[in-house]
Amino acid sequence: MEVRLNLFDRALAAVAPRVAAKRYAARVSLANLSRAYEGASGSRATAGWRTTAASSDAIIASDGATLRERSRDLARNNPYAAKALQVLVNASVGYGIRPRAKGQNKRVADRLNVLWEQWAAVCDADGHTNFDGVLGLVVRQMFEGGDGFLIRRWRPASAGLPLPFQLEVREAEHLDEARVSYGPQDRINQGIEYDAGGRRVAYWMHQEHPGDTHRSVMVGWGSKRIPASEVAHLFERQRTQSRGVPWGAPAMIAIRDLDDWMLAERVRKKTEACMVGVLIGEDTETTSAKPGMLGVDGRPVEGFEPGMLAYASGARDVKFNQPAATAGVYEWNSVQGHAIAAGYRVPYELLTGDLKQVNFSSSRVGMNEFRSMIEVLRWQTIIPMACERVWSWFCEAAYIVGIIPTPHVPVEWDPPAFPSVNPLQDAQADLLEVRAGFASLPQMIAKRGYSPDAVATEQAEFLAKAAALGLIYDSDPAKVSKGGQAQQTDAPGPAAAGAGQQ
Repeated sequence: MEVRLNLFDRALAAVAPRVAAKRYAARVSLANLSRAYEGASGSRATAGWRTTAASSDAIIASDGATLRERSRDLARNNPYAAKALQVLVNASVGYGIRPRAKGQNKRVADRLNVLWEQWAAVCDADGHTNFDGVLGLVVRQMFEGGDGFLIRRWRPASAGLPLPFQLEVREAEHLDEARVSYGPQDRINQGIEYDAGGRRVAYWMHQEHPGDTHRSVMVGWGSKRIPASEVAHLFERQRTQSRGVPWGAPAMIAIRDLDDWMLAERVRKKTEACMVGVLIGEDTETTSAKPGMLGVDGRPVEGFEPGMLAYASGARDVKFNQPAATAGVYEWNSVQGHAIAAGYRVPYELLTGDLKQVNFSSSRVGMNEFRSMIEVLRWQTIIPMACERVWSWFCEAAYIVGIIPTPHVPVEWDPPAFPSVNPLQDAQADLLEVRAGFASLPQMIAKRGYSPDAVATEQAEFLAKAAALGLIYDSDPAKVSKGGQAQQTDAPGPAAAGAGQQ
């Protein structure tokens, strides 16, 4: 960009050239400095670009409620938004993220694993589903509303539960974000209470959804303080923020624009589908067309209808409209679909089901990036914020009732495996990794979402039963080689000698 001499520069150059030269050099240096980043420059391209230096909490406090309302409206009424949320939940949680108790005391670990299966089946405070369903619901709340909450609800021994507590799912609207106060020792921001050290100590929440039209009069409209130790708050942290925002926030305008465009296209297509004939005379400019049908009020019907005929005085000929075909509908829809998919962070093919431009290699590349994002989401957000908190509650309750000697038991989590596009190649690659020593067999089993100990125990029991029945399977490497041949053993059993390969 050229720095031009203004009127003052030219006048100064006429009387003091050396001073004018220094001034011009300073202006050039300033111009170069100001446009070091084009994004920070001021031009027509950036005119109307509104920015803010507000903190993430200030922005969410201002816009969070509106974003949640619009996100939920899109989830109810827009097919793209509904599909995007379902894709995210299916990929991140799937059929469930399962814990496996670990530790030096195998007896305690095994007892906890059995106890978890019993408690997880009845842990829903509403009585609708199990732990996997509860986790899927609270994760969906994070995607749709920005926040998801799990509340520990203690139950009496008379409830007959394996452990005396259950989990209640609450939405972002339950948090009393209007409760704000700043004291010398603690503060409350958007319904979250912090101590002097900045640690969360409590949540101020409505006992029932504030938007429920049938709220109990006994509950009232005020919020109740719940200690932070009783709450698992699930949200995605993109900055040093206290709450989350709906995942579809970057795509909301694109979805609305696409909705408006598709509505206009439908109206235009309906108009084009109206085959209208007009009976005209010799002088069509001086005659007025009137429809052959009148309304009940006796006035002419002015709207187009398929197969409609309109008459003009002195009609001697008939003319039909010629609808023009519209080009580029698929291309425009595809462009907008890609923008929406990027906003929700899901692959375009999963969002729309459009596989026209996809081949095997491109689908693998796209899915690998999506799976990497889901892996990060699982291990940095869902598991530490929700799963680990529930496990600590679980161990604490088991310790209180005297089932285990300590309230702290290590745990490993097994997320569900991603569906394989090419199971044969993936299985061969995993086998090569194990044989080369790059990974262990338990790692590969856990990668598929199963417990290595449970698989080993089940396999040993099954093979022992098969041997007792005189059966040999290809899956038993002790009996069958990789090439499908019987393995040579020092002392073959009678069952192996006489049984045929199954």
